[in-house]
Amino acid sequence: MNTQTVYDILVIGGGINGCGIARDAAGRGLSVLLCEKDDLAQATSSASTKLFHGGLRYLEYYEFRLVREALIEREILLKAMPHISWPMRFVLPHHSGLRPSWLLRLGLFLYDHLGGRKILPPTETLNLRTHVAGKPLKNLYVKGFEYSDCWVEDSRLVVLNARDAEARGATIKTRTRVEGARRTDGLWSIDLKDTWSQETSQVQAKAIINCGGPWVSEILHDRIHEQSKDGVRLVRGSHIVTKKLFDHDKSYIFQQSDGRIIFAIPYEDDFTLIGTTDVDHIGDPKDAICTPEETEYLTQAASEYFEKPVTPADVVWTFSGVRPLYDDNASSATEATRDYVLKIRDDKGHAPLLNVFGGKITTYRKLAEAAIAEIKGYFPTLGKSWTASQSLPGGDFPVDGAARLALDLGVAYPFASDRLLVRLVKAYGKDAYQVLGDAKSEDDLGHLFGWDLYQREVQWLMDHEYARTADDIIWRRSKLGLRLTQEEVASLEHWMQTEGLTQRALAS
Repeated sequence: MNTQTVYDILVIGGGINGCGIARDAAGRGLSVLLCEKDDLAQATSSASTKLFHGGLRYLEYYEFRLVREALIEREILLKAMPHISWPMRFVLPHHSGLRPSWLLRLGLFLYDHLGGRKILPPTETLNLRTHVAGKPLKNLYVKGFEYSDCWVEDSRLVVLNARDAEARGATIKTRTRVEGARRTDGLWSIDLKDTWSQETSQVQAKAIINCGGPWVSEILHDRIHEQSKDGVRLVRGSHIVTKKLFDHDKSYIFQQSDGRIIFAIPYEDDFTLIGTTDVDHIGDPKDAICTPEETEYLTQAASEYFEKPVTPADVVWTFSGVRPLYDDNASSATEATRDYVLKIRDDKGHAPLLNVFGGKITTYRKLAEAAIAEIKGYFPTLGKSWTASQSLPGGDFPVDGAARLALDLGVAYPFASDRLLVRLVKAYGKDAYQVLGDAKSEDDLGHLFGWDLYQREVQWLMDHEYARTADDIIWRRSKLGLRLTQEEVASLEHWMQTEGLTQRALAS
């Protein structure tokens, strides 16, 4: 890059909102530069409960527009990314001391019909004494309801949006921090710093979109030097992962006496994901961790329902992220709105700055459309909205086609294990063929770092998915961190920083 480079849009932040906006804008013909100071999805966007859902409990706060928009989006997104998203059934046991049964059923009736559901099956009433979902629960839970929502691999969703944005002409720069920005002659002049090489550079842009997530206010005030009364409420959501707690494929949603809910979800075949908390976060968002108190809360909340108590000793991993909720002066973190708010300002009709506050992963595509609508007046030749009908990379196959794709992949690569084939399809979809490439045998996949992670896949992730460190691969491009030993991770990191970087440089 040099000082003469002028982009239509600079997007700050490589989370789901930033990458979604970059993809939408690039597909409409705008030149886009996205800068992320760390790895893609390194913060909030890899620390969600990993659901495309309407937000059943938001109905209690009368957020009907948000719930309706999210429910409609579920099925649009399912069609666009059947490799990283799939339908999931949730069981809501009736707790006699909390919300009455009729109120739960009314809420689920609204949930079934508010979004014009077409693919997902409707709510059913369950007898938990006879249904498989009742087996792990205490016998005092007799009645339950089963409804539909969807799973999504959150950090992979971010990476696929970035890949598609780049395929449509965007420039994606990870490990690149925006040091400062100022308006000059109707344009933004932006100072950048490569956080690995420490090299600095400058670019210009006609518009800036600030998608800094938990850092949106810091970027606005300290780096762009704009004053605003709008801000975010930082709310920490923590999760625990335990040994597998039940054998079926359904998830649970458990009501709590404090008015909150938690989920217990089958996770990575051998584990159960439990979350989330809602705690106001003080301090730097990058320092968010699941505290012992939050672990205790989640284990006790799950133990209220499961026959076998869940204890901290069952926990094999925790993760925590900070949600940048729009500060609407709600009395509690739980009541704070999950809706997004967009605020734009310019300099006499030039050099607009759009700040993105809040949002949830399910509505990221609609947020992107709304963001582009806000800047439309500055770009008269802007193309029409398009993302509702286009699949993400690797996702051009039917919603129920993942199993068929894994079988076809096995025919093409008969030496690969079923476990590897299924994992590759769930990560890359049709792009699994590109990952395996011209391999004719297991030896062609290169060094095995552990579990079923081979050198060929690692190199592909470095060349095509912006991976630079072992953590990028084992916690954000996959969840193989649950499988690999410390020695295997160290070996992976060493290879990436030596041979991997060398091979990438030779290829480019």
